[in-house]
Amino acid sequence: MSDDDKLLDLEAARSVAKVRRLMMIASATTFVAVAVVLGVIGYRVYHLKGRVPQAANVVTAFPAGAKVISTAVGDGRIVLTVEIAGAIELRTFDLNSLKPLGRLRLAP
Repeated sequence: MSDDDKLLDLEAARSVAKVRRLMMIASATTFVAVAVVLGVIGYRVYHLKGRVPQAANVVTAFPAGAKVISTAVGDGRIVLTVEIAGAIELRTFDLNSLKPLGRLRLAP
């Protein structure tokens, strides 16, 4: 073996060692990132366990003959479209507490 071959083998060995070191750093970074994501998911699942809103019992009285035409849910609200004595009325409720928020009567 000549000196050039030995020098080439030394450089190849250094390159392989450098690539191994970079792969170890990349593997460790990936492992830490996955562990952090799983830790955050576990933390949120564990701590949100008691925060599920309880079912509310709400009674809303409608006049006799009133008919619910449709319902819609969005933006934290429930909207009921009700027909009362030939007129359309929109009643809005809070989605979490089911408290009435508003009432809009549309004349025929």
